[in-house]
Amino acid sequence: MDTEAQHVERDRSSQPDEHASEGEEDRSRSSLLSRAVAAAADWLPGGRITLALLTGLVLLLAFSVFVMQPFQIPSGSMESTLRVGDRVLVNKLAYRFGAEPKRGDVVVFDGDGYFGDADYIKRVVGVGGDHVVCCDSKGRIEVNGQSVDERSLLYAGDAPSEAAFDIKVPDGTLFLLGDHRSDSRDSRDLMGAPGGGFLPLDHVIGKAEWVAWPSGHWRSLSRADVYARVPAPGGLHG
Repeated sequence: MDTEAQHVERDRSSQPDEHASEGEEDRSRSSLLSRAVAAAADWLPGGRITLALLTGLVLLLAFSVFVMQPFQIPSGSMESTLRVGDRVLVNKLAYRFGAEPKRGDVVVFDGDGYFGDADYIKRVVGVGGDHVVCCDSKGRIEVNGQSVDERSLLYAGDAPSEAAFDIKVPDGTLFLLGDHRSDSRDSRDLMGAPGGGFLPLDHVIGKAEWVAWPSGHWRSLSRADVYARVPAPGGLHG
């Protein structure tokens, strides 16, 4: 019995330690990474400082491409909300994972094939299924039978629209207008063009969240609540 017990004990001690092996493997990978970083730093002029700067630039580029992108306002079509030269930060994840633009959102979009071969920024006035009319007896835009008082958004002295229209927004598209209605080429001007002035959702780049520059204009661009009372298509309030 004693001999057998000793034999078993010796067999146990001779088995490899799995945790030790994993630790050695992790240390080996860490060492390999450290050597690679050191080699890259030795190769680059400026060494580790240059490497750190390049790494920061790559991370910043990735952030801009996939998360938050700056966009410079090129025209006065969104005055006075946004001025020429303002830089806004566009949240590119705002409409991912099932979310869609809502009335009152300010969005940046790719106009290729619908508005023109460029990126644009406008306000969402109608979403898929909405019935948008201009204008009611008081000169206001009406969405799904609800008049909308846009005076807090519009450029001083502008009417909601000089041109009358009565449209239904196709599913999967948006009806977009600039806040400076008398100086904005938007969905109203393209009703006779391919696409009818409506923008497909997959052309939306993201939601304009912040005015980042100049510093005196820094503020968030929260959704305009003047559309809050508009019912969903069919009469149900959203």
